Amino acid sequence: MSLGEKIGFGIGDLGFNFYWTTIASFLAAFYTDVFGIQAGAAAFMMLITRIVDAFTDPLMGAIADRTRTRWGKFRPYLLFAALPMAAAGVLTFTTPDLDQSGKLIWAYATYTLLMMTYTVLSMPYSALSGVMTSNGAERTSLISIRFIFAFIGGTLVNWMTLPLVEFLGQGNEERGWQLTLVVYGIVATLIFATTFFTTRERVTPPAHQQTDVRRDLGDLVRSRPWVILFVLAMVIMMVFTMRGGSAYYYFKYYVERPELLKYYLPCQTFGLAAGAWLTPFLYRYVDKPRLLMVCMTLVGILSGLFYLVPKDNITLIFVFNIAISLALGPKAPLTWSMYADTADFNEWKNGRRATAMTFAAASFAQKLGGSLGSAGMLAILATIGYVANEAQSGASQTGIALLQTVYPGIFALLSVAVIPFYKLTRAELANIQDELDERHAATVANQ
Repeated sequence: MSLGEKIGFGIGDLGFNFYWTTIASFLAAFYTDVFGIQAGAAAFMMLITRIVDAFTDPLMGAIADRTRTRWGKFRPYLLFAALPMAAAGVLTFTTPDLDQSGKLIWAYATYTLLMMTYTVLSMPYSALSGVMTSNGAERTSLISIRFIFAFIGGTLVNWMTLPLVEFLGQGNEERGWQLTLVVYGIVATLIFATTFFTTRERVTPPAHQQTDVRRDLGDLVRSRPWVILFVLAMVIMMVFTMRGGSAYYYFKYYVERPELLKYYLPCQTFGLAAGAWLTPFLYRYVDKPRLLMVCMTLVGILSGLFYLVPKDNITLIFVFNIAISLALGPKAPLTWSMYADTADFNEWKNGRRATAMTFAAASFAQKLGGSLGSAGMLAILATIGYVANEAQSGASQTGIALLQTVYPGIFALLSVAVIPFYKLTRAELANIQDELDERHAATVANQ
């Protein structure tokens, strides 16, 4: 692949982060402090809607795997699903003039619609990385570039969103959020079109393969490497969600310096981007599972130490934020390239390839982890007596500090306990790739 094609693919995740980062960093705060629903109700709503949405991922994976067009299996969705997702994003961040019950119904409906359209677009995009190349090192490079752009997008969104809401709203916060999502939707749609026009699909399923959704799912469930990655994705996503979602509350109510949030969140995503950028270089010397274990151990230890930082020591707060983010950065390119590796493993083992289903089921785990993280965070806020836009009690402040520091660290260390069960090493993957190449060559020769 050329560098231009890698960048064309990678920039797509910048587009997705106009939604993903907005949801992860601001949606909980939007629901409690702007939209006007209680933290407990928001927690339950986000949990239910995300779980329902997560179950659509395998369905979308099955549809994408069976798509046949002159543009390929996965690329067309980038072109045709972008505008519906933009509309759903605007509706989700629109505050209707309704009572509490009406607002809850609106939140359920619009957030579910947003996540379903996100699935239609993101599943084929993720699967695209598994069919652009079959080379393991190229995949790591490709997905590292993807997540560099993802974290650039996250940095831009975290830095721009609140000032943009203020500028576009002109004192009307509700209007500001709605117009901000209009802007994000337009930009993201143009980015997805760029990805469509600059990428190619090269890896295809075996010519004799028969399509069977139940067999595809069965292959995944029986695939030990994929099951381990499923659990890892769910647990580690809780780390991301709690860190990103609680930052708003941490600075507004614990540090009591909300103006610093627009610098803190971009520093967080800058650290993540730097970690992603370093991943291909680190991979030259350390295998993927071992590198992931080292990184998540550092995240757990640093997160625990972060809790000990006094709230008036702003410099040290930012130092720990960047250090944790740097250690967490390699997670995304490592795990997503490992998913592509499991697609190869499943084809080698079962003689069948279901790339989109592999990534769809992976996204299921990510969304499930994200929903548990968001719902857990909001449930903790409700339990500790959080009241929107008011000074918090001592116990409430402590709980908010734990959400930003210790709790994500606990989940990071839980992931460390799971990683050793993943056994696809660099050497084993090389053997699998060689054997698959021989099979494909034999198939072509016999046609």
